[in-house]
Amino acid sequence: MPDPRSPKDTFITVYGRKPVQEALDDPDLRVDKVIVAEGLRGEPVRTILDAARSRGVPVQRASAHRVKVLAGNGRHDQGVLADVVAPRMAPVAEFLDDLGPGTPATVLVLDRVTNPANVGMILRSATAAGLDGVLLARRGVPAIDPLVVKASAGVAFRAPVLRSGTVEEGCAALREAGFVLYGLDAGGSSLLDADLPPRVALVLGNESDGLSETVHPYLDGVLAIPMHGGVESLGVASAGAVAAFELARRR
Repeated sequence: MPDPRSPKDTFITVYGRKPVQEALDDPDLRVDKVIVAEGLRGEPVRTILDAARSRGVPVQRASAHRVKVLAGNGRHDQGVLADVVAPRMAPVAEFLDDLGPGTPATVLVLDRVTNPANVGMILRSATAAGLDGVLLARRGVPAIDPLVVKASAGVAFRAPVLRSGTVEEGCAALREAGFVLYGLDAGGSSLLDADLPPRVALVLGNESDGLSETVHPYLDGVLAIPMHGGVESLGVASAGAVAAFELARRR
């Protein structure tokens, strides 16, 4: 049985007055709670409190330090945060358990992609392509915060995010469940011509260093996006979009 689910695998925490207000104003989002720093006053805060009250969202008061800790960003939280339910986020073990044996599935794995904008754009592409999951480890990848949400144009809230402690743990779980894992990197065989199995995961590496040495043992091979016109490579967000829609085309 999967381990009990952590709140970090259930909610996306947004912080800052504008992101919190936008979450409360979006009827398609379910906000679990709002937390406001003690003593915080002013018109923007009153507007947030009124919006929360009108939607029946619980509001908690906490010390300013506690808000900073919960937000994970001491410079930009502005004393307010909200936990937004991410209905398609799940621990990888729970995802695999629900998938059932033998069911075809396509997944992208982010191996220490560090730029929040890239993470957000990849989540948007993978969701648009209808992939089954994007593995985001809790360590080594930016948290899904307002920067990631903005880059995804809000899609991050409903993206099929799979969580694991590390990317290596996630890759191991996928392999054990019968996924074939390919790294996406220059020098590999063409992704467009490869014979892909029903359960496949493509691993996207770090913006500057590529695939991690610790991930290589989990890979069944390396595939590449064919390049022309003297172009050596694509940025990771562009490569992720190409990979996502190639996987979708194969389905």
